Amino acid sequence: MRTLIVLLLASLTSTFALAGVRIEHWIAPSGAKVYFVETRVLPILDVQIDFPAGGVYVPAAKAGLAGLTQGLLEAGAGDLDEEQIAGRLVDIGARLGGGADSDRASVSLRTLASAMERDAALGLMRAVLSAPTFPQSVLERERGRTIASIREAETRPDAIAGKRFAAAIYPDHSYGVSPTVDSVGTITREDLVAFHRQHYGAQGAIVSIIGDVSRAEAEAIAQRLTEALPAGGGNLVPPAVKKPLRGTIKIAHPAAQSHIHIGLPAIRRSDADYFPLLVGNYTLGGGGFVSRLMKEVREKRGYAYSVYSYFAPRKLEGPFEIGLQTKREQVPDALKVVDEVLTDYIAKGPTPKELAAAKKNMVDGLALRMDSNAKLLGYLSAIGFYGLPLTYLDDFPAKVKAVTAEQVKAAFARHVKAENLVTVIVAAD
Repeated sequence: MRTLIVLLLASLTSTFALAGVRIEHWIAPSGAKVYFVETRVLPILDVQIDFPAGGVYVPAAKAGLAGLTQGLLEAGAGDLDEEQIAGRLVDIGARLGGGADSDRASVSLRTLASAMERDAALGLMRAVLSAPTFPQSVLERERGRTIASIREAETRPDAIAGKRFAAAIYPDHSYGVSPTVDSVGTITREDLVAFHRQHYGAQGAIVSIIGDVSRAEAEAIAQRLTEALPAGGGNLVPPAVKKPLRGTIKIAHPAAQSHIHIGLPAIRRSDADYFPLLVGNYTLGGGGFVSRLMKEVREKRGYAYSVYSYFAPRKLEGPFEIGLQTKREQVPDALKVVDEVLTDYIAKGPTPKELAAAKKNMVDGLALRMDSNAKLLGYLSAIGFYGLPLTYLDDFPAKVKAVTAEQVKAAFARHVKAENLVTVIVAAD
């Protein structure tokens, strides 16, 4: 029976129409913000709670604290240890998950919507959220694993490039800080307890619920999960981002291929230029083989197997990045081509044909990006955490179609300025 329940939860998905996703929103008595989509297609309930508890709120000396705090929530809660929590989840066929990134930490739950399984699963989630015990023995184990992972990553050119690039484009800012052996080694159980108390508060919580429950049931679920949380967490403000000065950082490494990252802090998720940059980047480097960077760098000259660009909006200015790998001796030529492509694109923007293709791909692909409860839950939590309109999903096609070439040019000119572009090369001659 346990196996059947787990297989059911793993395999069932619910398909949604492109338009017409009705999102309800309210503030729970606890102070948590709640976002809810009712769907009766399958007997499943998905819940995710996000907190302003990402790495941006951690001092450099304790880098890694946000990830360890989130990762150890299931290590013990109330009078249950990690084995008991895992065993009860198996018994009811539920799954707890989550993670932490630069801005937020999350805990998610998938369970059957039937009363017995749902009640048991929600009870476990409540305990994990509000009464984690952070056992010392588990902390020592996970701290050791994290340190081993960091040491291994320090030998790989891709990992070195990623860390140095973040540090270079976010000087003196926590977005640019990565966990180190020393920073993780100093994290104590008291640090975990204090970070949880400060950042996992009810007033900062974003509760996303989707599944086979009514509005009244969703209200009760949200309150049950957040009423025992600390009261605060709602007024946390990360430090402002300062743009870096243009420059190139070269890092020695014996790898045959050079790893190149070019970029700068670019855009907040709430910025009005989000759609022009999203659409415009498809043509520049986000559209795979149809992108200009791929055509010029790979297809015409064979400098790289893959080259890409993307915007990663965050609560504050998230990065714009161009990335590629090339032979060490080809680095100057590859960089010259990338610079020419980017400069020309900022000056001229996409052609009418390129713009039409980008719009079609994004609009046509939206249905596949939200064709299950799990995918829709991701959108729901982003809408809540970043304060996007409740009509965001319905508005998406029209917003994309409305983008003009002039808007793309203007948005790139505002957010991708040559004087702030930083280049990091690992395995440089």
